[in-house]
Amino acid sequence: MEKSQFKLPTGSRVLVTGATGFTGSVLVRKLVQQGLDVIAIARPSSHLEPFTGMKIQWIRGDVFDEELIKKVIKGVNYIFHIVTPFREAKSADNVYYNVHVLSTQLLAKFALQEPEFKRFIHVSTIGVHGHVENPPGDENCPIHPGDIYQETKLEGEFWIRDFAKKEGLPVTVVRPAGIYGPGEKRFLKIFKMVCRQWIPIIGNGSNLLHLIHVDDLTNFFLLSAIHPQAVGEVFICGSKEAISFKQMVCIISEYYGISFKFISLPAAPIFALGDFFELICRPLGIEPPIYRRRLAFYTKDRSFNTAKMRDLLGFVPLHSDVEGLKELAQWYLDQGWLSVKNSKLVSH
Repeated sequence: MEKSQFKLPTGSRVLVTGATGFTGSVLVRKLVQQGLDVIAIARPSSHLEPFTGMKIQWIRGDVFDEELIKKVIKGVNYIFHIVTPFREAKSADNVYYNVHVLSTQLLAKFALQEPEFKRFIHVSTIGVHGHVENPPGDENCPIHPGDIYQETKLEGEFWIRDFAKKEGLPVTVVRPAGIYGPGEKRFLKIFKMVCRQWIPIIGNGSNLLHLIHVDDLTNFFLLSAIHPQAVGEVFICGSKEAISFKQMVCIISEYYGISFKFISLPAAPIFALGDFFELICRPLGIEPPIYRRRLAFYTKDRSFNTAKMRDLLGFVPLHSDVEGLKELAQWYLDQGWLSVKNSKLVSH
């Protein structure tokens, strides 16, 4: 697809939540490169050094602060609502509600009052589907959120879809698959396990993972913001098809040129341990070492038919999982975050 297909109208004023996160930072860079008027909300604790020199109007505060939202939304044409306390399993339940639900309600209500507002891109997650019993699923397969993160994501999504239908707000909902690419750190632990040459698995490692490269995902956000047929729709954004956890590990090990062994662990006691850690750690504000959402990565089938984004909007991801995972493997090496011993790795 041509880059021009992802270009917002010249002079557009764009609001991005979650701009300092992995996905948000990639998106705002693309928006700045387009010469747009970019506003981003950042918590007081957020580090803005990586954005030095970029033409972004930063607003410090909470995305669920009504007075802040009322101020920043003036004159906005597009909203990309990406913010999430994604990695914070230690967060209290009300934090998830405020970020996923309350902020959505405030943004939507005030956007409705803006005469030149054009599109609200609301970012949900494939996690709302839980385990897909008969893969591949699609946008209409059963909903089974498994924790407070997914429950509040779903509540925010359902609320804005209902609000948009009643009030005529132009909204597109995107449920991304597992997001990866250079700059992403969540998968680093898996790459480290491969380098240590032993991989703990729950079950047999055949569970299905659906991935999407951050470059493709952010391009899809941009396309969804300007395509007329995206209004009122829900899209799962993922690669052409899922891969198994075993396949993912094999791609990484082949790139690094090292062998590995799987160590099978029983599911029931591991999940019980995860629940115990979460129960104990969350009230203390401590990130639990393992918890249910993290363990679900190793057990649940998340495989989807992504034809809707192709058939309705003409969108085809540019990055294959194989090449994308190799790119990430090299990026981790370049950062010095991995030590590859006894490797047959050649220069790439």
